[in-house]
Amino acid sequence: MTSLTTTIGPTGDGRPVVNEVAGVPGGIGAEARAARADALDAWLRGIFPARAGIALVAVGGLGRRQCAPYGDLDLVLLHAGVPGIDELAASLWYPIWDAGLRLDHSVRTVPEALSVAQDDVKVALGLLDARHVAGDPVLADQLVRTAADHWRRTAVRQLPRLREITTARWETHGELAFLLEGDLKEAAGGLRDVGLLRAIATAGVTDALRPAVHAAHRRLLDARDALHQQVGRRVDRLVAQERDGVAALLGLRAADAGGGTGDGDALLRRVAGDARTVSHALDDAWRAADRLRAGRHRTAGGRPLRRPVARDVVEQDGELVLARAAIGARPDPSLSLRVAAAAATTRLPIARATCEWLAAYCPPLPAPWPPAARAALITLLGAGPGLVPAWETCDRYGLIDGWLPEWTRLRSLPQHNPVHRFTLDRHLVQAAYEASRHTRDVDRPDLLLLGAFLHDIGKGLPGDHSTVGAPLAEAVATRIGLPDDEAALIGRLVRLHLLLPDVATRRDLSDPKTVAGVAERVGDTTTLDLLHGLVQADAAATGPAAWSDWKGRLVAELVARVRTALDTGVVPAPPAPDPALVAGPLPVVHLGEDRVSVAAADRRGLLATVAGCLALHRLEVISADAATVNGRALVQCRVQPRYGLAPDPIALRADLRRAVGGDVSVTQRLRGRALAARGQGAAPRVVWHREAATDAVLLELRAADAAGLLYRVACALDEAGAQVRAARISTLGGDVVDAFYLVGGWPSDADRARIEAAVLAAV
Repeated sequence: MTSLTTTIGPTGDGRPVVNEVAGVPGGIGAEARAARADALDAWLRGIFPARAGIALVAVGGLGRRQCAPYGDLDLVLLHAGVPGIDELAASLWYPIWDAGLRLDHSVRTVPEALSVAQDDVKVALGLLDARHVAGDPVLADQLVRTAADHWRRTAVRQLPRLREITTARWETHGELAFLLEGDLKEAAGGLRDVGLLRAIATAGVTDALRPAVHAAHRRLLDARDALHQQVGRRVDRLVAQERDGVAALLGLRAADAGGGTGDGDALLRRVAGDARTVSHALDDAWRAADRLRAGRHRTAGGRPLRRPVARDVVEQDGELVLARAAIGARPDPSLSLRVAAAAATTRLPIARATCEWLAAYCPPLPAPWPPAARAALITLLGAGPGLVPAWETCDRYGLIDGWLPEWTRLRSLPQHNPVHRFTLDRHLVQAAYEASRHTRDVDRPDLLLLGAFLHDIGKGLPGDHSTVGAPLAEAVATRIGLPDDEAALIGRLVRLHLLLPDVATRRDLSDPKTVAGVAERVGDTTTLDLLHGLVQADAAATGPAAWSDWKGRLVAELVARVRTALDTGVVPAPPAPDPALVAGPLPVVHLGEDRVSVAAADRRGLLATVAGCLALHRLEVISADAATVNGRALVQCRVQPRYGLAPDPIALRADLRRAVGGDVSVTQRLRGRALAARGQGAAPRVVWHREAATDAVLLELRAADAAGLLYRVACALDEAGAQVRAARISTLGGDVVDAFYLVGGWPSDADRARIEAAVLAAV
C-alpha cells in the first residue's frame, strides 16, 4: 500500500489541513492541477481494497481533474451489492481522514446513485463530473454513461429547479464581477456557474462553453489556486489583504514594486472581467433553455412572432431584436442607446446577434449628441430594475465605450474604502438606479439621474475626486447635448455631492454659520433638492455601512434648515432646549429611543462624564450638544447601540444620575474601561477650522474608531481648559472624524498646540 506523508497545520476553525502531500505537487495552472489529480489517483488506487464488484468514482474537482492545492476529495464508492460494504468503505475512508484530507463521500449502487440524482438536481450535476479512479471500470462506466444519459433526457425539466437554487446562491454571495471581496466559487460568475454552463452544454440546450468562457474559467481556477497557496488552506473568498499576494503568484506585478508585490487592483479587474464573461454566457444559456421549454411562437405563416416595443426594436422569442427596416437602412447613431433603453424599460434581454450587429455597424455618436440619443440615455438611467442587466449586456459587447470613452478607465476599478461593496463602474450604475427612486422629489429628474451616474467620475485620478470629477462630468454633460447652464449644474452636483453628509455628521446644525455656509455653496433650492436625492442614492449604492436612520435624519434636518434660509433669506434660530431639562430638581436624566439628555449643576467635565457613562453601557455617541441655561449644564446626545443591543435603561439611568452627581465609583469604572480600549491603524491627526462656527473654533480629530474615544478626548479637552459646546462624531468604516466646538477663538498658536497635544495623547 502506498503511503501518504503530510505536514499538518491548524486551520482557523481548528481542523487540520494538508500543507504538503508527498507526490502531490503544488503550483498554479492547468498542468499543476492535472498533476495533482494524477498523484491523488495513484495514491487512492494504492489504498483501494482489492475486491470484485466495487469501484471508486471521483466527482467534483478530482473528477474534473481540476484539483486545487487545498481542495476537498469528493468520492463515491460504487458496489454491485457485495457483502460487507460498510467495512470496505471504512477501510478506504479512514486512511484518507488520517492523512488530513477533507473528504465528502458516499456509498451507492448504480441504481441508488441514479435514484438520488433523479430527486436532487445538485447530485445530478455532480455525477456529470464522475470519473473512474480505481476498481471495476465497467461498473464505473455504467454510472458515468447512465447519469449523462439521464441528464440529457431530463435536463429541460430540471433546469427551472436548478435556476431557483442558483438564484438563491447569487442572492447570498452577490456578483463576483462587482464585489471587492467576492467568493471565486459561489458568487455569480464564479466557478460554480461554469459547472452550470457545462451541464447545460451537456444537455445540448446551447453551446454555452465558448472559447472566451474556457479562457475565463482557466484564469478563475488559477486565481483560486493562487489564493489557496497564498493563505495556506482552502479559502474561496478573495479578501482585500490577500489580493497583492495572489497577484504576485499570478505574475501580476505592480509597476513600482520592484518585482516583490503583486498588483491587487489588476487582479481584481481581471477577475471581474472573467466573471462577467461567465455570467453573460449563463444568461444566454438560461434564455436558450427557456425558449426550448416554451417552444417558439410562430405566426400562421410559420414565421417567428414579432411584437414592436419601441422605434426600430421588436420582441422575438422573449428577446429584443432590430426591426428589419433598421437593419436595411443606414444606422442611426442613437440606435444602440435606444435599444438599450427599450431593454431596460421592458426588462427583456437583447439578443446576442443584435448586440454583435450594433457593435459592428452602429456609427459613433456625434458631439453634441442628437436629442434622441440623450433622451434614450436618460430613459435607460431611469429605468429602475431593468437598468443594471441592460447596461451590463451593452458593456459586454463594447457599446458603452462608444457612448462614454471615460468608461474604459472606470470599468472594474476597485474602491478601497471598506464601506463600498461594489467596484466603481457598478457603483455608478447602481447610484443611477437608486436615484430613480427619488425622481419625483426633484424638479429636474433627468439631472438627478445624470448627476448620480457621474458623481464619482473623478475617482482613480490624482486629487480629490469631487474636485477632479466636476469638470469631467461637465464635459460629459456638454457632449451629450445639455445646455451650458445645465452642464454647469451637473458639475456643481459632482463637486458638492459630499457636502450634505459631511456637514450633517460633522458640524453643529443649530449654528447659524453652518446653515449659512451650506446655503451659500448650494445657491438655490433646485440644487439643494438634487443634492439631497443624490446623497441618498449614493449611500444606497455604496452599501449598508454608508447610511443609517440617524444619518438620514441629520441630512434631512440640514436640508430643511438650509431650505428655510434659501427661501426666506433668514437663517433659522437654534432650537430651544427641552423645557423638562431647564426646570425641576437636579439631576435630570431623560432616555429616548436614540437620545440621552442630562441636566445637572453647572460644572466642568460634564460632557466627558456623560460620554464615558454611555461608553460603559456600549452606546456610541453620534452627536453631543452642551450648553448652560439658567445655571444648569445641559448635555444632549444622539446615540446608537455599539453592538446592536440596547442597554438596560434602568441601569443606564442610575449610572448617569450617580456619575453626574460626582459618584467616584462610577468615575473609576469609566476610566478603567474606556482607557483600556484604544484604536489601531494610522497615526491620528488634528485639523483646526477657525471660521466654521459662530462663537467657537472647530477642532477636528481624524483617528481610528474605538470604544470610549469621545470620553477620553472630552476628558483631555477639559483638563486642558477647553470648554466643548458641541461634538459631532462621524464614523467611516474603521475610522472616525470627530468635530469638537471649543468655546472662544483660541487665537494663540501655543494654546492650540497644547490642546492638540493633549487630544493626540488621549487617542
